[in-house]
Amino acid sequence: MPTGGRRERAWLALRDRLPVWVQLRCGLEPKTLAALTVVLVVAAVLAAQHFWSGRPQPVSAPETVREEVAATGSAREPGPSPGAPPPAAAASSAKRVVIDVSGEVRSPGVHRLPAGSRVTDALRAAGGVEPGADLTGLNRARVLVDGEQVVVGGPAPPGPAAPGGGAAGPGTGGADPGGAPVSLSTATVEQLDTLPGVGPVLAQHIIDYRTRHGGYRSVDELREVNGIGERRFADIEPRVRP
Repeated sequence: MPTGGRRERAWLALRDRLPVWVQLRCGLEPKTLAALTVVLVVAAVLAAQHFWSGRPQPVSAPETVREEVAATGSAREPGPSPGAPPPAAAASSAKRVVIDVSGEVRSPGVHRLPAGSRVTDALRAAGGVEPGADLTGLNRARVLVDGEQVVVGGPAPPGPAAPGGGAAGPGTGGADPGGAPVSLSTATVEQLDTLPGVGPVLAQHIIDYRTRHGGYRSVDELREVNGIGERRFADIEPRVRP
């Protein structure tokens, strides 16, 4: 059979299998249909390659992790960073106060009590008061603060005040008739108003500074209070304490 006849018959067979719209758009030209066929094949190959490369693939763990899991049976929990105290230890130390109990008690000395303890708890930790001890000036219901001293049967030395502005004992807080210095950490507006050159407005500034900074650590911090210059500070300094 001649070669031209074979090509004609193959072309007729291919034409019969093509959609009608392809036959109409391409004008039944062999070259046009061959080019279209090549384009479709290339597009199909590219689409298959795209979907194949985008398929999800499993990710294997590093060798060191697999060996550790195989040895222990489970992943090891991360430990606390070195140098930082354990949270439990930090919380435990913050829940205790150290109190110095002296005077007419059976076991005077330094005692460690739970935070929130009161003066009566400190007296109990010191073995109780001696018979006949004078407790008139001692508020046994006051909440203790860390580092203070409780004196039984005598005037208490200056010390930190209890929360809420309560004094640590006789002689703390504001100025008394004997000329005791005013405590900047516990004094009220009325007590600060007794200082030279201090009125109600300036006294409130002193208290506002105390509230913002958590108290006074030294008398020199008064220089940072609005309204207190060097001259006024020199008048106030001998009359106050932190």
